[in-house]
Amino acid sequence: MKKLLIVVLALMLLGTFCFAQSKAPEKVVKAFQQKFEKASLVKWDKENDHEYEASFEWKGEKHSANFSDTGEWLETESTIIFNQLPEKVKTAFNNSHKGSVVKSVYKIETSKKTLKYEIEIKENLDTEEFLYDSNGTLLKS
Repeated sequence: MKKLLIVVLALMLLGTFCFAQSKAPEKVVKAFQQKFEKASLVKWDKENDHEYEASFEWKGEKHSANFSDTGEWLETESTIIFNQLPEKVKTAFNNSHKGSVVKSVYKIETSKKTLKYEIEIKENLDTEEFLYDSNGTLLKS
C-alpha cells in the first residue's frame, strides 16, 4: 500500500511538472491574444526550448499557431478539405499517391508570408505526412 501511494504521488508530481512546462510565457500568450482575438478552447504545448504551440478554435474552426519564446508569431495551421488545395498541389499529390486515403489536410501560413500545405495519409497502420509549397513542389515527406 505504501508503494502504491508513493507511485501515485510521484505520478501526480510528474504530471504537475509537465503541465507547468507547457504553459506559455506571458509575452507569448499576449501576442497570441492580439493575433487571435476571441479564440477559445486554447491549449498550450511547448514545441522545443524556444517555441510554443497553441491549439484553439477561432471563427468556428480548429487551428494551431506557433510562437517563439519572445512572442513572435511563426505560423498558423488550419484544417481544410482536399478540394481547397491549389490545383498544382492536388495534381502533384495525386500523381505520386494514386489510391492513397487522405486522412487530413492543413494550410500553413508562415510569418515569412509563404503558404504550405500538409497532406496526411493513412498507410496501413501508419500515418505519413507530405508537405508541399503552393506550386506543388514536395518539400518534405
